[in-house]
Amino acid sequence: MPCVTAFAASASTPTPPESRTYDHILDTVVARYHLPGIALGVIEHGKVIYVATRGETVAGSGQKITPRTLFEIASNSKAMTTALLGRLVDQGKLRWDDPVTKYLPDFQMYDPWVTRNMRVADLLTHSSGLPEGGGDLMLWPEPNSFTRADIIHGLRYIKPGYSFRSKYEYDNLLYVVAGEVAAAAGGAPYETLMHREVFQPLGLSRCQVGEWNRDTVGDVAAPHAREDGRNIPRQSGNPVIAAITSAPAGGIRCDLDDMLTWARNWLVPTPAQLKWLSAKQRRVLQSPHMLIPVSEQRRDWDDSHIMAYGYGWRMTDVDGTWTVWHTGTLSGMYSELMLLPDQKDGFVFLINGEADAARTVLGEALLKHFTRPDDTRDVTWYADAQQRADEQASKRAAAPDTSKAVPVAPAALAAWTGRYRDPWLGDLALCPSGDRVHFAVAKSPRLNGDVMRLGKRDLVHWSRHGMDPDAWLDFHPAQGGQPATLTMAKVDPLGDFSSDYEDLHFVRTGDCP
Repeated sequence: MPCVTAFAASASTPTPPESRTYDHILDTVVARYHLPGIALGVIEHGKVIYVATRGETVAGSGQKITPRTLFEIASNSKAMTTALLGRLVDQGKLRWDDPVTKYLPDFQMYDPWVTRNMRVADLLTHSSGLPEGGGDLMLWPEPNSFTRADIIHGLRYIKPGYSFRSKYEYDNLLYVVAGEVAAAAGGAPYETLMHREVFQPLGLSRCQVGEWNRDTVGDVAAPHAREDGRNIPRQSGNPVIAAITSAPAGGIRCDLDDMLTWARNWLVPTPAQLKWLSAKQRRVLQSPHMLIPVSEQRRDWDDSHIMAYGYGWRMTDVDGTWTVWHTGTLSGMYSELMLLPDQKDGFVFLINGEADAARTVLGEALLKHFTRPDDTRDVTWYADAQQRADEQASKRAAAPDTSKAVPVAPAALAAWTGRYRDPWLGDLALCPSGDRVHFAVAKSPRLNGDVMRLGKRDLVHWSRHGMDPDAWLDFHPAQGGQPATLTMAKVDPLGDFSSDYEDLHFVRTGDCP
């Protein structure tokens, strides 16, 4: 049964029209996309007027999602990281135009000039020159043994994809660096600062970052994968949730109640909240700093003319209304926080399943309730349109059918087996294992699998079910006295950009043991 807590109404009280509207939108999306669980809250004119949940924390468990259920908010963590930095600016401990090397002397980018000129602000706008998702394999898949120091060191080896400050390409690593800047300026670890400077002052009592215990905290949603028409939970049996390197970019967990408190802090800040973060810094965080190309779909659906990135926030005009927002995406966890600052309206939802299309459709249907209330295009219309767009994209960049790939015997790959090293991902063993050849990255245990052959090409098929996408392996012979090398690419061209295999360059370092 749904949980609706925003209206203290008796059984005889008529259901408000807004509730019926939101119920219909929510239920249609849940049914269309078979979501395992979701929590949704809506703010109108600064007040929370609707809170509803559907589904279970773990599919089949019988434990219902509540407004107090913790979800991974993924990249919605970025706005909390920038708010922490804004606090430090207010306190005189940091300036946005300070060089990053003032706080992190070992910080280096590939280009020495960029290193010298990289400001704290440049860490936040996705315009550093890093290719889209560059270096994300040091963050995901989890768990892995990369530290924040490893990331700061590894950045110097990632070749730029474009010139500094010239365009927008989404990255995560520099938000990890931003968290370390905050730690250096604030004199405490990022996790300590987040609790002390953000969670506690705002009363975000359930939000978690750093190490914590799932059983002690309780009511925690597990991520799910969609397989063979079923929602399959992905949850470790260990109740201790370890601190993770990626926290400043996407590692915070919160419940719906706290996310609504967080949202209202931006829409209708109280005097105490304006002391917590000044009006000046609020404007800085939510002002356009880097333009983002506007997609054809946004122009068609939303009549959008401009899109930009602030510090941890995106912003777009939708049907003539200014919106400030962000999404969060992790394997099996999707979220969206949408603000319409001029009207003091907004919404937030948290999903514990694979929900790329569902998030787009739900977000659009909810947004139209505010920006174009007479819109005749309902959830089904948007869902059908999104499905057509996804199908067209798949046809344009179709992934090959890998079902006929066969394991490669060690003898067939003898010329290439051995130990390799990439300057930022580290050591790789490509060695015989029984009658197969196994690929294993030392610092990322889930990046392991058997080498397969499809036609005339080799690929690695990841051992862990649900890991994607698989990767092509392209071997290059030794020449000019230099050792053999190995490069990689996504088998599925539309695979997640965080699987940045294309940025890897392995050099052979020795034989297999």
